[in-house]
Amino acid sequence: MSIKSKRMLGLLIAICFTLLSVLPASASGQRVYVGGNAFGIKFFTKGAVVVGITSVDTAVGLVSPANDAGIKAGDIITELDGKEIVSSDELINKLGTITAKAVTLTVNRDGDSFRTIVTPAKDIETGQNKLGIYVRDSAAGIGTVTYVCADGSFGGLGHGICDSKSGVLLPLSDGAVVDVQITGVVKGMRNVPGELKGDFGTMRVGTLYANTETGVYGKYVRMPDNLGEAVTTAKAKVGKATILTTLGSDGVQSYDIEISEIADGEETKNLLIKVTDKALLERAGGIVQGMSGSPIMQDGHLVGAVTHVLIGDPTRGYGIFIQNMM
Repeated sequence: MSIKSKRMLGLLIAICFTLLSVLPASASGQRVYVGGNAFGIKFFTKGAVVVGITSVDTAVGLVSPANDAGIKAGDIITELDGKEIVSSDELINKLGTITAKAVTLTVNRDGDSFRTIVTPAKDIETGQNKLGIYVRDSAAGIGTVTYVCADGSFGGLGHGICDSKSGVLLPLSDGAVVDVQITGVVKGMRNVPGELKGDFGTMRVGTLYANTETGVYGKYVRMPDNLGEAVTTAKAKVGKATILTTLGSDGVQSYDIEISEIADGEETKNLLIKVTDKALLERAGGIVQGMSGSPIMQDGHLVGAVTHVLIGDPTRGYGIFIQNMM
């Protein structure tokens, strides 16, 4: 059965959260340092991301201005009456000061922008002007670094940071990389994905520059410790391999997997993998949230990164070619 067919049968979950000038010019035979270390991400979007549509209780009853204006969950509001919106708080504050009956919103949806006119409604209880939306502008979570270049630039996750409800790729305004201490693992089970547990440190160790479909990219303030020797990248093949990941205070460890199938035409789900390592199965049940970006090694080369887990079977998941990621 092909990877595409199997995807139709099983529910998938991207495992980035328990939620480019720095890019290498070429991934063919590139020499990089292998990651496997966990990192904390604090992410701020460009604009206010709509995460839900609701109603406003007014003097004339329940109304939903945003719904009437065609706004949907996953939309990103970037301007109000031609003025830039940089955060959800700014949107709320500006709505509170308007006196006009209608405003014009600039909205980004799936990479395309459009304008829509919406008439805010006055909440009968608070007296505030509201659109009938839930918005946010930030996210935080744990992921895994895949590779680090000699200049301190790095790539991680193997997929983008998306809104958990809509699946929309979040546009990056500012992102910080902070140190994180992994404190434990919630074991994955059938239909119940596990996750890494950790505590964020206070030190900013790097900056994110890009959030893309194939990963997040940034640069460290200084090179991380214990990176080991640089390795070359290579094309993955069916057969035995290992993943490097951090599950606790013992740091980066290597675990055995099997690459059972390869899909060249895919962008991110290139490798169908199965965990065979008894220690990893006993400790985590297989692949868990937070392991996204864990490097996949084969014959001493970096060939890819873990990206997704099959909810119905945590011992199996997907990986991305390192060439696609870089």
